[in-house]
Amino acid sequence: MIIVKDLHKSFEDNQVLKGVNYHIHPGEKIVVVGPSGSGKSTTASLIPRFYDAQAGSIKIGGVDIRSIAHPDLMKMVAFVFQDPKLFKDSLFENIRAGRPSATREEVMRAAHLAQCDDILAKFPKGIDTVVGSKGVYLSGGETQRIAIARAILKDAPIIVLDEATAYADPENEQQIQQAFEGLTKGKTVIMIAHRLSTVQDADQILVMRQGELVESGRHNELVKKNGEYARMWENYTKTTQWHIGNEVKVR
Repeated sequence: MIIVKDLHKSFEDNQVLKGVNYHIHPGEKIVVVGPSGSGKSTTASLIPRFYDAQAGSIKIGGVDIRSIAHPDLMKMVAFVFQDPKLFKDSLFENIRAGRPSATREEVMRAAHLAQCDDILAKFPKGIDTVVGSKGVYLSGGETQRIAIARAILKDAPIIVLDEATAYADPENEQQIQQAFEGLTKGKTVIMIAHRLSTVQDADQILVMRQGELVESGRHNELVKKNGEYARMWENYTKTTQWHIGNEVKVR
């Protein structure tokens, strides 16, 4: 279990977290939502200790993460960011960076689970294609799927997804969502989301506003409360319906 207790975090004079508390049971998927600047990404970034809070604690399995050796903590957490970077090497090595001891067969399996088959098929050298070499171009969505393959290969028990579909076109977004199934099966998942298209199946939704956790619960529970989340959901569904209506009119 992950237990987050009374977290406070500031950057210079800007307090971005104000006494945040929540817990996550093993195998649960939680989604953190809220407007920009509400503290969503900061909450997730404290778990792998990209930086530490000024006050409060995070415990994994009853152990404070500050007492866990950094290499051991890194083995426990895999993360996929909204704008992942690949280094100039083969796609094989970019994926194998998730677990350098992995065999070629294991790397290929991770690529398959991450829906990368079409990416490999478009290059003559397949998975041995070097990123950044002449004629080798990956879209943002394709880069995201390679990053997901890397995380799948790492096989960490905790997955942090920070706006992982933010720069994907509709076609790639569908493949990324399928890749997530291979990545998150049986894992504890913390997903940061601006768009609400992926929140309904979450075990718990955390609603952030101005650094505070203002609501938490499942989708249906929060909609019935008519609070912050209900307003966000209403705005999201109105926007979706508006886009669909415009598409119909154009035709």
